[in-house]
Amino acid sequence: MSRKFDVIIVGAGASGLTAGIQAARKGAQVLILEHMDQAGKKILATGNGKCNFTNEKQGIAYYNGKNPAFVLPAFGQFGLEETLRFFRELGIYPRSKRGGYYYPSSGQASSVLEVLLMECKRQKVRIAYQIGIREIRKEKEGFFFHTKQGVFQSDCCILATGGKSAKKTGSDGSGISYIVKFGHIVTEIVPALVQLQGKQSFLREIAGIRAEGRIRLYIDQQKKAEDIGELQMTEFGVSGIPAFQVSRHASYGLVQKKNVYALLNFLPELSREETVDLLKQRFLIHGKGKTVEQAMVGLFPRKLNNVLIQEAKIPLNKPASACVKAELETLAYFVQSLKIDIIGTKGFDHAQVSAGGVDTEEINPVTMESRLVPGLYFAGEVVDIDGMCGGYNLQWAWSSGAVAGMAAANSRRRES
Repeated sequence: MSRKFDVIIVGAGASGLTAGIQAARKGAQVLILEHMDQAGKKILATGNGKCNFTNEKQGIAYYNGKNPAFVLPAFGQFGLEETLRFFRELGIYPRSKRGGYYYPSSGQASSVLEVLLMECKRQKVRIAYQIGIREIRKEKEGFFFHTKQGVFQSDCCILATGGKSAKKTGSDGSGISYIVKFGHIVTEIVPALVQLQGKQSFLREIAGIRAEGRIRLYIDQQKKAEDIGELQMTEFGVSGIPAFQVSRHASYGLVQKKNVYALLNFLPELSREETVDLLKQRFLIHGKGKTVEQAMVGLFPRKLNNVLIQEAKIPLNKPASACVKAELETLAYFVQSLKIDIIGTKGFDHAQVSAGGVDTEEINPVTMESRLVPGLYFAGEVVDIDGMCGGYNLQWAWSSGAVAGMAAANSRRRES
């Protein structure tokens, strides 16, 4: 294998593979260095193995970071339409499902990875696996990569090393040391899109319950984020997409040692007054001959009913029709504001993505090139941008990878 390339990319994930393809399409000789034994392991895990690879709803409201607007120049060059066209050309027929989620028609994440690797092969992008990078240095002649397999050289370097989420897929934070040595600031990296851990003892009683509802996350008494959808209760806390969506904020609050808690609302479509009226009908009008426990049957899962009643300090066997207004108002409060004190998350190993990364103030958003080191580019999760559930993190990977790859190839041409 030749030791000199126009562009060397570190990381054969979604952003790295896309960067390699786009750079090669512009005539660059490309090598991708991957420390795992295969490419795209994280792609295979996305969307429960079905790969929700983008979403028809786009905008900075779906992205987080120090400066979410950083994504706009990249999306202007390689956004939703360009992504769909790119994958159609590679062989992926996209299907849009509820919520605007796009999946491959095959229903297999392996299809997405396979077409990317086929295109890499067609474009003569070389991939070296289990490479074991020891050092990356920038010298007058370019970038030098000292690895277990020898030294490689390139004019441009694209770091697409991922964050710290899902270590078994290769996203283990090992790329951070290279970035810091180049003088870049890396903002605090925390788990995102991850389950929340609570301290309430009643969590064990409602483990396994799935219920539609809203979660509102508070940090030091101030509401920080909220989402609505199917909440999944576990013995350790709260899971489900709504919990994932607010989890990055919980992670940062916990790192800062602030008071973090969530309020769960199991009737988000009703006002508090409407909820009290609903309970009056169930207890006082239709509850004759029923206990409090029986009057709640059919509203929520039985285990959840009982926890809500117990939190309201109403005896389960009390006659429903004997309840007074104050008791029903208290029960309505817990139905719509069940408090979970957040004491942690399930951590990086369970997180779908990590938040934080290379400070975007130090990256040119039009090219993804470092403002500190000419010829150094960044792509994907390693940058301080993270998206919500729904294909947004992969869209950022495709967009940032494509822009970095094209810019690196164009830079090589200008220098020559």
